Amino acid sequence: MTTSEPHVRVRDLRKTYGNFVALDGVSFDIERGETFALLGPNGAGKSTTIEILEGYRDRSSGEASVLGVDPQHGGLDWKARLGIVLQSSGESGNVTVHEQLAHFARLYAHPHDVDEVIAAVGLADKAKTRIKSLSGGQRRRVDVALGLIGRPELLFLDEPTTGFDPEARREFWELIRSLKREGTTILLTTHYLDEAAQLGDRAGVISAGRLIDIGKIDEIGGLDARVPVVRWRDENGQHDERTSEPAALVARLYARTGAEPLGLEIVRPSLEDIYLELVGSTTIVKELA
Repeated sequence: MTTSEPHVRVRDLRKTYGNFVALDGVSFDIERGETFALLGPNGAGKSTTIEILEGYRDRSSGEASVLGVDPQHGGLDWKARLGIVLQSSGESGNVTVHEQLAHFARLYAHPHDVDEVIAAVGLADKAKTRIKSLSGGQRRRVDVALGLIGRPELLFLDEPTTGFDPEARREFWELIRSLKREGTTILLTTHYLDEAAQLGDRAGVISAGRLIDIGKIDEIGGLDARVPVVRWRDENGQHDERTSEPAALVARLYARTGAEPLGLEIVRPSLEDIYLELVGSTTIVKELA
């Protein structure tokens, strides 16, 4: 594999179940060392896409390449190069956190240090605790640790911070940034749009089985979607106006009355605002079709 070849390459990916179309011609690349956020509502096709790329589900048609291998035919050597953090895990067991991580570490040729991984996911003080005695959020950290222990080239993170408190989420973000610095390629799904904004280099938005937008995090939705909105009130009621020059608009409003308008706000659309508008527009089109 050449150094220029992406770690993930998907072309016209389709998955059908009878008459139901779960994926309808999805195409994207993920470059090596990139963190790519796959966003979309429940049932949009995110999990189906990831399961196909992980080799757990066969596609109906299209092309897929992961680390230079067709995931439908990936062997054990290929799977050892992946790290996978599922939405949930059945690994609760009667073993301690350290025992579980040490067991999995022995399955890989060049694993991370067990104690370092345990510390990185914030479980150093729980290393000798049996997993079945941990809280839900702590078990989720064990799931993440299991995905990291093999020093993967490509890491799949499917809703990784579910159950994390705000402090734990930010600690996890620092861990992911350290993996990025090491060159790990990451495919992330999350319902936390701030998480995608913090960690992602690029994002794809999937809805109703189709990829409706893709690009750098600060370019999703296009330039028009990022135009600020100026809001204010006067004797005629509430006003919302999009403008690329909000300061000039505010100055004009001030000049009219000689005072700051009531309820004045300048709102710059967040990734969440843009995402909701994209997904909402797709839903409306689907219902009208």
